[in-house]
Amino acid sequence: MEILSQYGTVLIVIAIIFAIYMTWGIGANDVANVMGTSVGSGAITVKTAIIIAAIFEFAGAALAGGHVTKTIRKGMVDPSGIAGNPEILVFGMLAALLAAALWLMIASFRGWPVSTTHSIVGAIVGFAIVGIGFEAVKWGAIGKIVASWVVSPVLGGIISFVLMISIRQLILNTDNPFKSAKKWGPFYVFLVGFIIALVTLFKGLKHLKLEFSMDVTVALAGAFGVLCALLGMAMINKVKVDEEADKDFHFASVEKVFIPMMLFTACGMAFAHGANDVANGIGPLAAVYGIIQSGGEIAQKSAMPLWILILGGAGIIFGLATYGYKVMRTIGTKITELTPTRGFCATMAAAITVVVASRLGLPVSTTHIAVGGVIGVGLARGVGAIDLRVIGGIFVSWIITLPVGGALAAIIFFILKGIFS
Repeated sequence: MEILSQYGTVLIVIAIIFAIYMTWGIGANDVANVMGTSVGSGAITVKTAIIIAAIFEFAGAALAGGHVTKTIRKGMVDPSGIAGNPEILVFGMLAALLAAALWLMIASFRGWPVSTTHSIVGAIVGFAIVGIGFEAVKWGAIGKIVASWVVSPVLGGIISFVLMISIRQLILNTDNPFKSAKKWGPFYVFLVGFIIALVTLFKGLKHLKLEFSMDVTVALAGAFGVLCALLGMAMINKVKVDEEADKDFHFASVEKVFIPMMLFTACGMAFAHGANDVANGIGPLAAVYGIIQSGGEIAQKSAMPLWILILGGAGIIFGLATYGYKVMRTIGTKITELTPTRGFCATMAAAITVVVASRLGLPVSTTHIAVGGVIGVGLARGVGAIDLRVIGGIFVSWIITLPVGGALAAIIFFILKGIFS
């Protein structure tokens, strides 16, 4: 308690610095995953991706991200053993933030699309083992995380594969693919709006005091889907046949129809990501702030002040703008060759998987789903269409994320404890 009263302000300042570093890493890695398919397919430029992320990641974090703070520990750790020593949890949260941020920076430098959720969870588990005790970690929950390494990409891959086959049957293999694309395009845009609305409503807007029944949720999502479809139809109708481009690539005009559709998926996934994953960076900051402000009380839930949400949103955008291009290149160009139709399927599959997983309570990763979605659209053209060497490197980076995060956090925890104790 004396440590918190003596160094409280200093610890909050350190937490803010570490949180900015962590959210920078989320922008450079996780948000780059979300935008990679859109940029890699040629549907939008890097500059447009940054603008979309700036608006919709921030909106998702501010409007729908506030309720997830209490789940940042993901049920991984029981902190009851240190109720009389709240400074241990403060040091642990600081160590977890810095450890996860360091690993994200290394992964982003290498162009590896890793999970920020798993980075922070691994870091918190690492601190818990050395700071509280081995028994404080809920190992059953860790088992679910390990299972998600398979569940996430497989779900994303299957759904993107099915979507790609549907586009092939309904559009590409018809007598007039361009006409078919304009006919079916609004239906796919409806699906985008409907799914993204479900992501937001299912995840809940509790801190805005908005909760709906299943019937009302589906109706609202449907209405939003119709609105998106009408807007999409207006944009699609402006696309004209490019006969010159069609001479070089038979489906060039069809791909142009999917470019405005990709804008919807990019905006929607940025919003959903901001709502769901911003807590990875600012949750520990909110926990530290809450403990120090309450005089050392370890609460199950931490309030999320607006300034912390704004800080998180700003850090994420800065990370994408300054360093996101490496991971965007991996997702968008190195796994398989993407076009707007393939990029649309991969991003759409990611959105659907997030909805299904959130309803079933599966501990999936947005990053892993995105990678699985890209692999799925590649496999729709055959195994030869994907770069297995790149995929192998990505899988290795996923596996080492938890232990690396844990080891770094343990080291940093002891350093912080030594400095302030």
